[in-house]
Amino acid sequence: MSTLINDVITHDTVAAVKYTTKDFSSDQDVRWCPGCGDYSILAQVQRVMPELNIPKEKIVFVSGIGCSSRFPYYMSTYGFHGIHGRATAIATGLKIARPDLSVWVATGDGDGLSIGGNHMIHTLRRNVDLNILLFNNQIYGLTKGQYSPTSEFGKVTKSTPYGSVDMPFNPASLALGSAGTFVARSMDRDPKHMQTIIKRAAEHKGTSFVEVYQNCNVFNDGAFFQFTEKETKSDSVVFLEHGKPLVFGKENDKGIKLDGFSPVVVSLKDGSHSANDLLVHNEKDSTLAFILANMTYNLELPRPFGIFLAIDRPRYEDEISKQVDSAVSKRGRGSLEKLLNSGDTWVIQ
Repeated sequence: MSTLINDVITHDTVAAVKYTTKDFSSDQDVRWCPGCGDYSILAQVQRVMPELNIPKEKIVFVSGIGCSSRFPYYMSTYGFHGIHGRATAIATGLKIARPDLSVWVATGDGDGLSIGGNHMIHTLRRNVDLNILLFNNQIYGLTKGQYSPTSEFGKVTKSTPYGSVDMPFNPASLALGSAGTFVARSMDRDPKHMQTIIKRAAEHKGTSFVEVYQNCNVFNDGAFFQFTEKETKSDSVVFLEHGKPLVFGKENDKGIKLDGFSPVVVSLKDGSHSANDLLVHNEKDSTLAFILANMTYNLELPRPFGIFLAIDRPRYEDEISKQVDSAVSKRGRGSLEKLLNSGDTWVIQ
């Protein structure tokens, strides 16, 4: 426990302070395009932060390069604006050096899955206790509209004038395939849902990965309107709730059941099926998580939103700390100065 000398306040005392949303809003002018979905993500994070009961000086936001990466400027916490694609690497180093901090990464589908893709998968497999918010707008917004790793096949952009021939990444499947322990999806136009997911992510012990569908109204407007707008949302989206059957539709008259390992849509109003026949979500089942994530690009199925997987596994920084403690107990605390002046040769046996 450290003490602030001037005011004789401990960190425990600071943690007891009741913050408000305004306490997490910086004095910087928010410089995203008017109507950008990033505004909603920022607002929901700022609303959730007071509920976490973490002192502001214990919270750090790390970013790379992209529209999403302006995030640290707008949070009244510590922050680090890194270089392109390296936010998860920087955040990993920070968390290992200061495991007492609550570390957050704000990244985009380009920053996090293209140049930063390798760092992303290794952060997930290591299970470092940090929180990744991946803003997915299926385009490069900051550099004016090139296709991104999540752009759909055939996407016509400034860099693919005849249409992209790349198959898109499915961020949820990528995170699960990287041995992620908390994988979820939300959307910019459902604030309450996003707040719930962000809070659950913060409570998770290990790497949390939250993909947020975010509308870029300048370079890819309407990419997710089928899933976010009132007219189409209820028939196009199924919300994942632990222990509950997968029901959707304007009148909750449709459901998802498994045909072997393949999800299919069934009707609940013609009498052929009931809720008892439906797939029940279990966020502890990694096999089920893959099945649900793979529904993403199947046009015959609704798109899942919610928590795909939330399981426990040893955390990277805890294991590193154990190794350090073990080495010190056996060999004593080392001296960097002695090491640097220990000679010019080594004997390998």
